[in-house]
Amino acid sequence: MKSRSFRRQSDLLRRNPGLRVLFAATFASGLGTWIAVIALTIDVYDRTGSANWVSALLIADFLPSVAIGLLLGPLIDRFSRRRIMVFADLARVGIFAALPFAGTPGAIVALAAAAGFATGFFRPASYAGLPNLVEAEDLAAANSLLRGGEYLSWTIGTALGGIIVAVASPDLAYWINAATFLASAALILRIPSTRFQAQLAESRGYWRDLGDGFSVVFRSRVLLAVFCAWNLVMLGNAGINVAEIVLVKVDFDGGDVGFGLMWAASGLGLLVGSLYAPRWLEVRGILLVYTGAIALMGFGALTAAVAPSVWVALPCMALGGAGNGAAVVYNSLLVQRGAPDELRGRAFTVIMSTNFALLGLGMVVAGPLTDAVGARWVFILSAGCAGLAAAIGFLLLRSARTDAAERDAEPVSVTG
Repeated sequence: MKSRSFRRQSDLLRRNPGLRVLFAATFASGLGTWIAVIALTIDVYDRTGSANWVSALLIADFLPSVAIGLLLGPLIDRFSRRRIMVFADLARVGIFAALPFAGTPGAIVALAAAAGFATGFFRPASYAGLPNLVEAEDLAAANSLLRGGEYLSWTIGTALGGIIVAVASPDLAYWINAATFLASAALILRIPSTRFQAQLAESRGYWRDLGDGFSVVFRSRVLLAVFCAWNLVMLGNAGINVAEIVLVKVDFDGGDVGFGLMWAASGLGLLVGSLYAPRWLEVRGILLVYTGAIALMGFGALTAAVAPSVWVALPCMALGGAGNGAAVVYNSLLVQRGAPDELRGRAFTVIMSTNFALLGLGMVVAGPLTDAVGARWVFILSAGCAGLAAAIGFLLLRSARTDAAERDAEPVSVTG
């Protein structure tokens, strides 16, 4: 039977042309991006035969987002978000058109870093502008659609990337990705600029503008809940990302096929969790579904850690992925509702930048830790991070709800 949540999402796409165009743009560019991610990884490894170069490539992809959040976040509120997104797309067109001519691994990594810099502007601008594009009651469904499209493009794009490189070359994948970004820019230009923000934020000076982004996160318990909880989750995810191949190939003796199936199970869970997130929210409310989704991530990691085989671990990873997919939707929703429009871009960049910083730090630590204690224990520690994140998120969101209820109950003074 067709879910009411899915009907609402499809109806939202039908009646909101701006969201429909944004969904198409992000799906197209996401599909090309994941094709290129596989191509870049294969290209760098084949040129160097070194995992260190692959690590440098992965770090170059997300490190610019850390710099943007720490230093350049105010630009997303002070300038047209649509223009930022279009410029980011066009920059990535040029970067991926140049990649077929990159002659050295260093040049590939440098161009990947430039693409990561453009992505670091595009993503927070799109999610900061989303509340202006849809009605308040449709915001959860809109977030679900965009996240679901991202995960679907991940699933399809990674498979296509491997096929394209196998039958042609990484260069073809780069050209395809450049074309998808060109299509994305053309689509976004069809959305009026005013649909992405109410008005441009006024500058109070560079350092004060920058400080306002941190201030809005740390002074709001709702945003602080996302900040604290998701930073802990990213630490745990870093451990899982690094230790997963060891868990499959050493502890489970599952081979390359088992490793691929583990990724597929997580991807399927992410897609299902993101699509069902609005329905779960309607049934239980944000406090329980957000912290429950994070707790489900921890449960999935814990049960995978103690599983006797890869076949038992697959549904565990799917459960954890479903929690992850739903929690990411709720993250966006909490930030969008908790930050005013003129500060929303900065709130997103502050949280995203620290998330990526903790992910990178976690990956640095997770390698030696996996070698020292084994993949199962790293998964257990990652589950502990998710459990602690759920508890902290619950306490902060509950205190925010209590404060709001107390303010609403205060008597109104009437003077004549």
